[in-house]
Amino acid sequence: MKNIGQLLKTDKDSIWHPYSAMSSDIPIYHVESAQGVRIRLSNGQELIDGMSSWWSVIHGYNHPVMNAALEKQLKSMSHVMFGGLTHTPAIQLTEQLLSITPEPLESVFYSDSGSVSVEVAMKMAIQYWPAKGEQQRQRFISLRSAYHGDTFGAMSVCDPVTGMHSLFSDAMPKQIFIPQPLCRFGSVCSREDIAPLEQALTEHGNEVAALIMEPIVQGAGGMWFYSADYVKQARKLCNQYNVLLIFDEVATGFGRTGKLFACEHAEAVPDIMCVGKAMTGGYLSLAATLTTSDIHTTIDSGEPGIFMHGPTFMANPLACTAALTSINLLHESNWQQDIYRIQMQLQQGLAPCQDLSHVNDVRILGAVGVVEMNEPVDMKKIVPMFVKENVWLRPFGKLIYLMPPYIISEEDLDLLTSAVVSVIANLET
Repeated sequence: MKNIGQLLKTDKDSIWHPYSAMSSDIPIYHVESAQGVRIRLSNGQELIDGMSSWWSVIHGYNHPVMNAALEKQLKSMSHVMFGGLTHTPAIQLTEQLLSITPEPLESVFYSDSGSVSVEVAMKMAIQYWPAKGEQQRQRFISLRSAYHGDTFGAMSVCDPVTGMHSLFSDAMPKQIFIPQPLCRFGSVCSREDIAPLEQALTEHGNEVAALIMEPIVQGAGGMWFYSADYVKQARKLCNQYNVLLIFDEVATGFGRTGKLFACEHAEAVPDIMCVGKAMTGGYLSLAATLTTSDIHTTIDSGEPGIFMHGPTFMANPLACTAALTSINLLHESNWQQDIYRIQMQLQQGLAPCQDLSHVNDVRILGAVGVVEMNEPVDMKKIVPMFVKENVWLRPFGKLIYLMPPYIISEEDLDLLTSAVVSVIANLET
C-alpha cells in the first residue's frame, strides 16, 4: 500500500478540489478518520471541525445510530432505480418531510445535491406556467449576493458580479436581479427596502416564473442575515403579482438558524422549497424539492404530462435511510437548546473581534457565526494558522465563519472561537 506521501502526490498531481487550482500551493490535509466533532489527520493531529463539513454534519461524525441504520439498510439493498420502483426508506422519508415542512407543501422530488434541487425547482416553475397557458414566463428574479449552487441553472440566479460564476455569464440565461436586502435580521423591512422587488415585479411580472431567495440567511454569497419582515413582504408581493416563490433552504434547513426551517422566522410559506446538506447528517448526498399540489397537478395536466427530470440515483435507499435517521435524531434531541447555547457562546466568544482593526463586522444567528474582514483573507496563510490552533475552518473571500455541529461542547466551541480571535489578531501584527 502506498504511503501518505505517495497518496498526497497523486492528489496534488491529479485531483481537483473545490474552487481551487490543481497547481495551488494552499495545503491539503489528509484525513485518517473522524469522530464526534473531531477530524483526525494522518499525522495524528486532531482538529475541531468548526464548519460541519460544509454545514452538513450536524450530529457529528461516526454517529452510532446513523452507522447502525445504514449497516442495516446495506444488508437489504444499497440502491435500486426509482423509475417504476419504490421502497420503504423513500416513502417514510417523504412522510417525515411533509410532516415537518410548512403546509401546503405536499409533494417531494428527490435529487442528489442542493444545486440540483435548485435546478429541479426552477424547472418546476418553468414547466408550471405553460401548463397554465403562459408560455412567456421563463425568467427568475433573484437577490444580489445570492448563492444557489454551481450547476448551470443555479448559477444563473447567483449574483452575476460578486458571485463565483461571472466567467460563464455570456452562456447563462439572463435573470432579473434586485439589491440585497440591507435590513438586518431583527429589524423591520422599510418601504425603501422592498421597493426594488415591487418595481421588478411591476416591470417584469408577466415574464417571471418565480422569485428565488435564501430566506433570512444568504449563505456562500456573503453570509448575510436579513429581515424576516422582508421575506414576509416578498411572499405578499408574489401573491399580488401572481409569481411563484422558491425558498432555497439547502444551507438553512434542519435547525441551523434556530428554527427548523429559516422561513419559519417570517411565518412565510413558499410554493417550492429546496432542502439538502444537513438532511442526511452529512453521511450521503441527498436533496429534495418540495412543492404544492397545485404545482404538481398543473405540471401533470400540461404537455408532456410528466415532470422532465429524473436522476439515476434519485431517492437512493441508503441516502433516504440516512436522512430519515438524521431527522429522527434531530427531533429526539434538544436541538433548540443546543442552537441557543451555540448562539450565545458565539456571541460571547467572537465579541473581541469587533475591536480588531481588520474586522468590518461580526454577526451571529443561531449556530452561524460570521466575522467579516475588511479585505479578502489569504487562504495560503490563514488555513495553516487555524490548523496550528487545532481547528478546522475554511474561510472564503472576506468571511471567516463558524457553523459547528449541534453536538459541540462548550469547551470545544470555546477553543474554536478563541482560535478565530487569536488568528485574526495575529493577522494584524
